[in-house]
Amino acid sequence: MEPALEVKGLLKRFAQTAVDHLDLRIAAGELYTLLGPNGAGKTTTLRMVVGLLAPDAGSIRVFGADALSDPMAAKRIIAWLPDEPMLYEKLTPLEYLEFVAGLWSVDGEIATRRAGELLRWLGLWDHRDQRCEEFSRGMRQKTALAGALIHEPRLLILDEPLSGLDAAMARQVKDLLIERARHGMTVILTTHVLEVAERLAERIGIIHKGRLLSEGTLEELRRESGLTGSTLEDVFLQLTGREVA
Repeated sequence: MEPALEVKGLLKRFAQTAVDHLDLRIAAGELYTLLGPNGAGKTTTLRMVVGLLAPDAGSIRVFGADALSDPMAAKRIIAWLPDEPMLYEKLTPLEYLEFVAGLWSVDGEIATRRAGELLRWLGLWDHRDQRCEEFSRGMRQKTALAGALIHEPRLLILDEPLSGLDAAMARQVKDLLIERARHGMTVILTTHVLEVAERLAERIGIIHKGRLLSEGTLEELRRESGLTGSTLEDVFLQLTGREVA
């Protein structure tokens, strides 16, 4: 089956090399978590995949579409949620979702139905007529997630999606991501909360100094690290500590 995302030889330099000839292959319908220490290149990689940064070298294919030579073909099927999402604060959640759906040319009746489903799923329905400027960080995060999902992308990419959420809100978001992946959406996320990756991800990639250090299921990473039965936190520290040493 054609992969959802295939990255080959991806390179990005700033003052130093941020992403160093990175290779990634993520299957369609997979829930994949990208981990790494601060400055490892996770966010830079994702920003290149969604077209916000141009790579210095390498290739990016999204469901077979060349994201560099035909970026619009790739962007039509991607949704990107950064760790600090931007909302139009004078709009209500319903107005915001209708606006975003219009940008994606989603039919009006379909957009209204999807907006209602998403707001109910994320616990925002009772706040549908409030302006976003009145929302807490967690409510803003969930509204932005609903906006990312309104056009039903094939590939959803999230950078620290649980940042600023309390436990109840985080559970709602995790349940939504699992449900979408079960229905065929490919989900790629970064997180510093290793318990989240341990519970959610089907496969985990660990980036260190811009390169893919290790990749696999949690059990495969445990075997690689020699820490059978250990937590992902222990495995992560062992693998990245070994690389530093």
